[in-house]
Amino acid sequence: MKSSSPDVAMPGSRSRRAALAREYLELTKPKVVALIVFTALVGMFLAVPGLPPLDKLVFGLLGIALASGSAAAINHLIDQKADAVMARTRGRPLPTGQLRTTQAATFALLLGLFGMVILVTTVNVLTAVLTFVSLIGYAIVYTMWLKRATPQNIVIGGAAGAAPPVLGWAAVTGDVTGNALLLFLIIFVWTPPHFWALALYREKEYGRAGIPMLPVTHGGPFTRLHILLYTILLSAITIMPYATRLSGGLYLVGVLMLNAVFLTHAWRLYRQYSDAQARKTFIYSIQYLTALFALLLVDHYRFAYAETLQSVFY
Repeated sequence: MKSSSPDVAMPGSRSRRAALAREYLELTKPKVVALIVFTALVGMFLAVPGLPPLDKLVFGLLGIALASGSAAAINHLIDQKADAVMARTRGRPLPTGQLRTTQAATFALLLGLFGMVILVTTVNVLTAVLTFVSLIGYAIVYTMWLKRATPQNIVIGGAAGAAPPVLGWAAVTGDVTGNALLLFLIIFVWTPPHFWALALYREKEYGRAGIPMLPVTHGGPFTRLHILLYTILLSAITIMPYATRLSGGLYLVGVLMLNAVFLTHAWRLYRQYSDAQARKTFIYSIQYLTALFALLLVDHYRFAYAETLQSVFY
């Protein structure tokens, strides 16, 4: 006798839907998007002395997140052949066949379209235009051309990844100021030592994939020297928010400590290479940027509160 209850098929069906949802989520590079959204959020809060408008905050972050997810999905599409030969990426949805190219392309298109519509209709045109330029910069210019054209790919292409705090700033003010560009500069200079540390211990994989990352084309010692030089430059640039009064003493003390640790990692990597030290440098670089922007956010409101009290009592 055939059962009329739908519950028999439901567990498997739910499991398949959940697995499919995870594959689509993987296309968006959720960890990368989370960092993008966080730096955009900090840009929003730093742009105003008080709290940013709630609608700009919510819809701005949503639009930026959707556009970032779209760019990541396009990156998966373009890089699927290279991903299939690299241990770090061969488990992604397209190389494994969990998703078809048409599915990923449709998903990327819809994410990008919804993101742009949200930004244009609920935030402002400037933010939408800057976000679209960043999407094209990462998904097309970097992934399709720069990544395979020059060992300076991550330096030039890093401009797209450095845009989120500027996007957040523009979302709540409708403008881009010098301090917004300073936040951009911090991420722009942070990107090469961050990514080259990863490229060092994945050098053979990039070589097999035919991607001319700096360690592949110029060797490990040259790359390690440039990681150290960029880290020194980053340490100088990250002092600038204090100099421009975007931040106060709390940020200054905190960023000096963060820089000391980053420089130590870069120096150890330069002096004596090991895969373990390269991994430590890469992992710390992510922690560094997160902590730095968290410091900017906390210090912004502590600094603003202190200035308010000073104006009241003095």
